Amino acid sequence: MVRVDKITWKANYFTKIIQLLDEYSRCFIVGADNVGSKQMQEIRIALRGYAVVLMGKNTMMRKAIRGHLETNPNLEKLLPHIVNNVGFVFTNEDLVEVRDKLLANKKRAPARPGAIAPCPVTIPSQNTGLGPEKTSFFQALQIPTKISRGTIEIVNDVQLMKEGDKVGASEATLLNMLNISPFTYGLVVQQVFDQGTVFSPKVLDITDEDLLKSFQKGVANVASVSLSIGYPTVVSVPHSIVNGFKRLLAVAAVTDITFKEAEALKEYLADPSKFAVAAAPVAAVEEAPKKEEPKEEEEEESDEDFGMGLFD
Repeated sequence: MVRVDKITWKANYFTKIIQLLDEYSRCFIVGADNVGSKQMQEIRIALRGYAVVLMGKNTMMRKAIRGHLETNPNLEKLLPHIVNNVGFVFTNEDLVEVRDKLLANKKRAPARPGAIAPCPVTIPSQNTGLGPEKTSFFQALQIPTKISRGTIEIVNDVQLMKEGDKVGASEATLLNMLNISPFTYGLVVQQVFDQGTVFSPKVLDITDEDLLKSFQKGVANVASVSLSIGYPTVVSVPHSIVNGFKRLLAVAAVTDITFKEAEALKEYLADPSKFAVAAAPVAAVEEAPKKEEPKEEEEEESDEDFGMGLFD
């Protein structure tokens, strides 16, 4: 492959990023810390046909975007997020599907001194297989141990690091001795750009059920406020109609005013025995199982009598 000069390479890069910005309406801003070239190649292969990965210097990406703002002003929203070691993943496919493919391409890696722990690290209780001469090393890290069959055994689970802690030389050495690779590295989705809008990747985890619950809660709040201040809205009108109908029934119950819907109420008030008639079928169903109990008692009594007669 012929190596081009620096000026030509920059021109080609600007052309490529502008072409991708025009061709794709969606992209992820991804962090690429601790991602090696081999892993990056594997990620590109996994996303082939779904998305295009583009890395580069932040200054070049900002310059290319600023030069393209006249054509697409919405791209300015990307500029504040181009910091540290980031890149772009352009796509026109489903964002959740592409995000899942990115998260699936992670590799486990050992802890290195000076690295920032991306997750908590806990060493489980276990027999390390190490000789007693390493006891002082565990004591320096305040890890409770005992000697079991000539080897060091960790008594309890020990949280070695918390998320965000800096990995020290002793912690890294211990994890390597125990053959523990606690961290996984890959492209991390930091922001999502979709048709001119930038939002957090957490939005992609929202389901239709979550949206429905939020909508129903909002409708209930609007209805409550509308009823409290007496301001009719689409969501409060049904409640207002029901409350008004209840008031009409209350007035009809204590006056001679009547209407079709109040006739049944007036009949019950005029003849309370109708309540008993209406409740009779329910009472009959409840009492039905109780009729069987005397039969069982009679059977038991007959058995006892039979038994007594047999042995007398």
